[in-house]
Amino acid sequence: MFEQTFKNLDDVLWKEAGCSSELDYTEQSSWILFLKYLDDLEQEYEQEAILVDDTYEYIIDHEFRWSVWAAPKKDGKPDRDNAKTGTDLIRFVDNKLFPYLQGFKESASSPETIEYKIGEIFSEIKNKFASGYSLRDALELVDQLTFGSQAEKHELSALYESKIKNMGNAGRNGGEYYTPRPLIRAMIQVVKPCISERVYDGACGSAGFLCEAFNYLRYDADGNSAKLTTAQLQQLETKTLYGKEKKSLAYVIAIMNLILHGVDAPNIIHTNTLAENLADVQEKDRYEVILANPPFGGKERPEIQQNFPIKTGETAFLFLQHFIKYLKAKGRAAVVIKNTFLSNSDNASKALRQELLENCNLHTVLDCPSGTFIGAGVKTVVLFFTKGEPTQKVWYYQLDPGRNMGKTNPLNDNDLKEFIALQSTFADSEKSWSVKIADVDKDNFDLSVKNPNKQEAAALRDPQAILDEIAGLDAESKAILDVIRGLL
Repeated sequence: MFEQTFKNLDDVLWKEAGCSSELDYTEQSSWILFLKYLDDLEQEYEQEAILVDDTYEYIIDHEFRWSVWAAPKKDGKPDRDNAKTGTDLIRFVDNKLFPYLQGFKESASSPETIEYKIGEIFSEIKNKFASGYSLRDALELVDQLTFGSQAEKHELSALYESKIKNMGNAGRNGGEYYTPRPLIRAMIQVVKPCISERVYDGACGSAGFLCEAFNYLRYDADGNSAKLTTAQLQQLETKTLYGKEKKSLAYVIAIMNLILHGVDAPNIIHTNTLAENLADVQEKDRYEVILANPPFGGKERPEIQQNFPIKTGETAFLFLQHFIKYLKAKGRAAVVIKNTFLSNSDNASKALRQELLENCNLHTVLDCPSGTFIGAGVKTVVLFFTKGEPTQKVWYYQLDPGRNMGKTNPLNDNDLKEFIALQSTFADSEKSWSVKIADVDKDNFDLSVKNPNKQEAAALRDPQAILDEIAGLDAESKAILDVIRGLL
């Protein structure tokens, strides 16, 4: 229903001089979508108030409401005479609208309110439309979208996910925000979060893990709405999903993504997660479930490293310490990390592996093939662990879809069905095996993926040996030819 509208919106953004990449397209469409959603939400609240003979006090002042500046109507049709466009529209957005919305951050009662989210979003992004005519076209397209029914939200969330995926495929920076959804769904099916638990991602990016966790709890396996009580539904929407994100664009996208999935005021905090001192973490700060794909390859400053017992500049290793600390006793986690973590010989890696094995039950390691993360260029593993009991045995599964994966041949849900089925009983197979921790070298705690059930490829022969064999065969051929000539 809305797919063509999204395509037309991308076409407008592609022609706009101020937008040069998929990242810009997603950012600019996000703030416009957010304001349209907010207007629809406020109108819905007003109608509900009228039904109970009450009044609703709008969050947004009259001058700055979508229906006034973005899409004024006359007799139900666009009022082009009163609709700002060209330079007037750009000036209004840059000099009035954005400053007004930014002010909500200071006046909001707490970071959990929708008012604070409004202020935070518009403090972090800028209008990149240079042409008021292009912006007018974009506004009119977004005005065609409605957020009233669950079916409409579901379609919009799917289309928005496609935009995030395209952004991830566009380049390295965009790829930081996108984890393949089949992998996320498999991780969630292993961890099995419940509505009564709090789910946390301290490096949430576009909130893919939180959105998929919401879907897992909100719908059954066939995609139908789960039978939840009103109290359960309210808890799911307000007190189940939590995230933190450092980067401004990712924060905005995460908010919009969760809103489209049905969470009106997402519990996403815009902050540098690693700036928190782990010594200050209290029991109330901890979570029952952690799902994450933290950024790796980055380097953190020495003052950030001081917040952690194991000092390292590697961002992913700091996040892993953060997740272990923030997990409740008996809490479950699934975390993506570079496969080199399992065997690195530096002191920080060895200490962190020892910490993980001694204080958590690292029960499963999923080894992902190259191409799982499009454009990432690194191999990864997923660590599944439970806090509060030492590891006795690690079950490994080597994912092998039987094809080279890439942009045109990505990971899909069927690729992970066997993993999910075997993991439930830690069964051995050609692709899976177990390693007892008693057999692991205690000097380095090396946890390398070494499949004992897979035949080793024949070692490459020495080039000189090959040349010597060729020379020998040539000599034999020459001798045979000489014998034949002697017979003639």
